[in-house]
Amino acid sequence: MDDQNKNLILATVLSFLVIVGWMVLFPPEESTTVSDEVTAVETPQNPASAPAPPGSDVLAATGTGPDAVATDAPRLDIDTPALSGSVSLVGGRIDELALKRYNVEVDPSSPIVDLLNPVGSNRPYYALFGWAPGGDLAYEDVPSAQTPWEVVDGDTLSVDSPVTLEWDNGNGLLFTRTLSVDDNYMFTIDQSVENTTNDAVRMAPYGTVARHGDLDLTGFFILHEGVVRMSDSELQEIDYDDLPDLDQVAREGGPADVIEVQQDGWIGFTDKYWMTALIPEPGTSFTSVAKFVDRGEIYQSEARLPALDIAAGETAQTSMQLFAGAKDWDIILGYQRDGIDRFTDSIDWGWFFFLTKPIFVALHWLNGVIGNMGWSIILLTLGIKAILLPLAYKSYVSMARMKELQPQMEALKEKAGDDREKLQKGMMELYKTNKVNPAAGCLPILLQIPIFFSLYKVIFVTLELRHAPWFGWIRDLSAPDPSSILNLFGLLPWGTPDPASFIAIISLGILPILLGVSMWLQQKLNPAPADPTQAMIFAWMPWVFMFMLGQFASGLVIYWIANNTITFIQQYVIMRSQGVKPDILGNVLGRNKQPAPAAANKTGAPKKKK
Repeated sequence: MDDQNKNLILATVLSFLVIVGWMVLFPPEESTTVSDEVTAVETPQNPASAPAPPGSDVLAATGTGPDAVATDAPRLDIDTPALSGSVSLVGGRIDELALKRYNVEVDPSSPIVDLLNPVGSNRPYYALFGWAPGGDLAYEDVPSAQTPWEVVDGDTLSVDSPVTLEWDNGNGLLFTRTLSVDDNYMFTIDQSVENTTNDAVRMAPYGTVARHGDLDLTGFFILHEGVVRMSDSELQEIDYDDLPDLDQVAREGGPADVIEVQQDGWIGFTDKYWMTALIPEPGTSFTSVAKFVDRGEIYQSEARLPALDIAAGETAQTSMQLFAGAKDWDIILGYQRDGIDRFTDSIDWGWFFFLTKPIFVALHWLNGVIGNMGWSIILLTLGIKAILLPLAYKSYVSMARMKELQPQMEALKEKAGDDREKLQKGMMELYKTNKVNPAAGCLPILLQIPIFFSLYKVIFVTLELRHAPWFGWIRDLSAPDPSSILNLFGLLPWGTPDPASFIAIISLGILPILLGVSMWLQQKLNPAPADPTQAMIFAWMPWVFMFMLGQFASGLVIYWIANNTITFIQQYVIMRSQGVKPDILGNVLGRNKQPAPAAANKTGAPKKKK
């Protein structure tokens, strides 16, 4: 086996082992299902004995069953270019929200995506704001999840029409809440409390996002779903199924993770494409809490602002933002530029963020220029190959020179016999004299592994690839090729198998087949190895990869086909420039083989020619 073939087989085996090893070490996560018996969120409270910082204690869940906050509670409509939904006037919670710009399926007539749902629905998911009592205040003195709010200004929450809610506790405190929203996904919640009593009071504002019920999760190993937060420029991610395993924090009464943010931060829940996040005003210190409420199995993220002392006759005000929507790059980048610290890191860029981010930015820019993600992937592949061209050039030049050295290498093998040390020394001298690097052919292939994983990550997690068409039958680059050889790509009158079924493995579409053919043709630039084992491995390799990648996202398969095609052209041109003329047709027909090494006798010495 010559060194060129050794390098190629080694690179291929390493690539396969990386893919298989990753799947073994990081198996898919199972979706988490939680109970919906308890319907009210835990409300943070300061201890009554002293005005301690918010978050030092919490009340137990205050729900009394499914009727605590019913889905038919009085509501205030939300209507913007991006959102539709309503605010429950019981608790004043934002708990019904749908994303107008996104459909559940590729078909534009399919329902739009639901993000938030009220208590009493299948998947309660909502945001609640309020005040935690401190000093001599009782829990009944501040608004809770069951507080009946009254609308005093506005009738529909829209971009140009904020609404104001009011609640009088009957004991001298008047609470006001003004809700406003922009034309995308950012709500602003301005709260104030007027103290008409004769005594000073102390309380702390907070915001909470809670999820309970049957969580609808993707459950795939490369994707983070759960808490995402930024605390003084430090990103932290906690999976949903890890929240119950957090340390039991005494002051929280259950599993919780508490961070004191000094200046800038945010906290919320992220799914594959959607997110909710609580965002205190930039420059504000607050307590960031991720927690799991054992009673009712509720997942909570909280932002607790510093406690305020409100003198008699005075009014205190506070403000917080709520992002509830799609992780659209342009939108969250705009919010980041407006002062939200590292908000684009709410997208799960993964371990290879130093590759995934630049790849996405380049892909996004190309799509903005030409308006098609499929062609953008092909142009991105061309750009990546251009960047790697110097390495590829050295690799292919080295491979061409090694072909020229083949007779001398065979002569060395015959001369050295079974003396491996002599053979290696002679080979190294031959490489040095002719300035050939035997490992040069391996490096470009190995460099493709992190690029491949990074592009896979980008295609899988970024919203811009969701339901993005290419042309013809490829209407969603984030999904596998929908065509199938089992019905002759739509010519026969039956559908394709369910992608989740086992038979889908052999239900190859047009793109996976083109992938196998492109790998096969790339192989044919070189004669088949003389060794039967090598020849068999090389013969099966394209078709094994064809089935391995058959159910991958179409965008990724397009990248691989483009990569193989460009590699074929590069290698052919460079080999011709070095005086090597590949006999592609002869290699396809099997007329050409690599020269076999000299056969050895039982003593290890090469057999003498008769």
